[in-house]
Amino acid sequence: PPPPPPPPPHIFFFFILIFFLFFVLFFVIDNSGSMQQPWKILLQEMQNILEIHPQIEGIQVMNDMGDYMFPEYRRQWIEDSTQRRASIIGRLRNWSPFSNSSPVEGIGAAIQDFYDSEKRISIYVFGDDFTGNSIEDVVDAVDRVNVADESGRRRVRIHAVAFPVHLDQPSVRVFRFAALMRELAYRNDGTFVALTEYR
Repeated sequence: PPPPPPPPPHIFFFFILIFFLFFVLFFVIDNSGSMQQPWKILLQEMQNILEIHPQIEGIQVMNDMGDYMFPEYRRQWIEDSTQRRASIIGRLRNWSPFSNSSPVEGIGAAIQDFYDSEKRISIYVFGDDFTGNSIEDVVDAVDRVNVADESGRRRVRIHAVAFPVHLDQPSVRVFRFAALMRELAYRNDGTFVALTEYR
């Protein structure tokens, strides 16, 4: 009999071409009430991204407000290990600090606190909608902290994943989040991926 078909692709295939280039990872996660619906998918995508980065120098996780998952490591890279990755996934299952569904605070804190010219930093933003007042203001704010070097390369790359929370009743906030993160990824050498269904 013919071999079974391959499993459906996961989101990490969109990022597999870049994992050789980056040595530290930063996750900025919207953990607002609406994001609890796709939380199991978020956990799986988090695991997928970690799996395609088998060797990194450090890792950090904060929510969209800039609150650290591990406050004891505030403004410090956490040494990567199998145990630490398991700890991150475990804590993420029930992690619920306050969120305003706007990633600008988390992205700004990540860049301001952790930029290092000797490290290649990649930020992954997870979210579903944007409640801020202005997309342009957020883009400008990120431009001010994620400045380009002499070669034109930004301090960090910003990637984003949009989760399909409101697709049955789409709102302006969903479209604004997609527009915001698409623009941030484009301007900051990253990739934007919008999930369209639950898997």
